[in-house]
Amino acid sequence: MRLFKYLFWILYRIWFYILVALPIIILFPFLFISLLKETWYPYFFKLARLWAKFILVGMGFIWKIEHDQEIETNRSYMFVANHTSMADIMLMLVSAKNPFVFVGKKELVKIPLFGFFYRRSCILVDRNSERSRKAVFLRAQRRLKQGLSICIFPEGGVPDDESVVLDTFKDGAFRLAINHQIPVVPMSFLDNKKRFSYTFFSGGPGKMRVKIHPFIKTEGLTIKDTKSLNSSAREVIYKALLKSEK
Repeated sequence: MRLFKYLFWILYRIWFYILVALPIIILFPFLFISLLKETWYPYFFKLARLWAKFILVGMGFIWKIEHDQEIETNRSYMFVANHTSMADIMLMLVSAKNPFVFVGKKELVKIPLFGFFYRRSCILVDRNSERSRKAVFLRAQRRLKQGLSICIFPEGGVPDDESVVLDTFKDGAFRLAINHQIPVVPMSFLDNKKRFSYTFFSGGPGKMRVKIHPFIKTEGLTIKDTKSLNSSAREVIYKALLKSEK
């Protein structure tokens, strides 16, 4: 019986990468054209949402999104969420309809095919380079002026120890939100670790719940409030994760 489980997990992981690559291959011309100009990014974002839904459905994931507050169209936000799964990117894309740009680690550009579009659509950061971290602020500022939102997983990576409910948050997302006076939208991905964590022999089809918490306003805040804003957002997400585990 255990042998069949390991065989399932191997095939399940292979199937995931097939699902990631297939729509990119099929939509390649449209994806490429939509990234030729920054002003065309909203069209790329719509295609990316289709890509994400294709993967989630193909993996047998059923997402359910609960809103404590509705996201308004034509407004910029800072989306932040916990990060435990390779499916987090896809779930974020289906959870927020407002076009947003990911701020992510540059290492992902090494992934064949996916990395090509990741490099051209996301704001890349080398977390070991202070110069790179500063450049993120300039690129994010340009994107926000275009009316887009920003998404950051503030843990800065996935904890090696899966017993960690929620790692500490880095300040970058919150400094950006304060600098541009945009609301922070805390989001809890309640089932992703169980559904599809980075542990190879684990996971399976099932529900993926998303909790979109009340937004945290930044009007009137200054850089001195960064730590407080960081703590407030983390506490909201952390409490939701603990509650879901009971």
